Amino acid sequence: MSMRDRYEWRGSAMATLLAVFLLQGCVESMIIGGAATGAYVATDRRQPEIVAGDERVELTAGSRIGERYGDRVHVNTTSYNYNVLLTGEVPDAQSKAGIERIVTQIPQVRGVVNELQVAGQSSLTSRGNDTYITGRVKGTFVTENKFQASHVKVVTESAVVYLLGLVTRKEADDATAIARSISGVKKVVRVFEYLTRAPGN
Repeated sequence: MSMRDRYEWRGSAMATLLAVFLLQGCVESMIIGGAATGAYVATDRRQPEIVAGDERVELTAGSRIGERYGDRVHVNTTSYNYNVLLTGEVPDAQSKAGIERIVTQIPQVRGVVNELQVAGQSSLTSRGNDTYITGRVKGTFVTENKFQASHVKVVTESAVVYLLGLVTRKEADDATAIARSISGVKKVVRVFEYLTRAPGN
């Protein structure tokens, strides 16, 4: 293979990988250290169809909320095992209740944890800090190695860390302790579903 052919092959391979990552939600599905979406899904305790279903719920919720409220609200929708966490800011209590109704009416949604705050929308600086905290929490899950990091989903809003997943009590306690140890975290909220024992044990 000529040098030119090698460069063309590498470029094509990288483009393919990038497309796969974008289609499968690379940012949310990667583990610190560069593991790809496929590896993440393989270790997820949800069935693959539920992982896909959760993504559909999030997209549907985002679309319906956007159609109804536009840029008057800042809402993040996180679906895990068809339980939906709502975080962000809304202008009034009516909007908060209305958004919850919208999400509750989406097929397959089992429950809604409404953590929306009646407040002005967070700044880009605040959102950037939330992203940083989320990365710190996830990274520490990996380095502490007390449980499989992919079993716990981390969402941060205004420095409040929300933890979701299908976990044992021990895993939940370890994840909570780690999240609380991270500098800048104001509070940790557990939105777990509990297992009597880890699968395979």
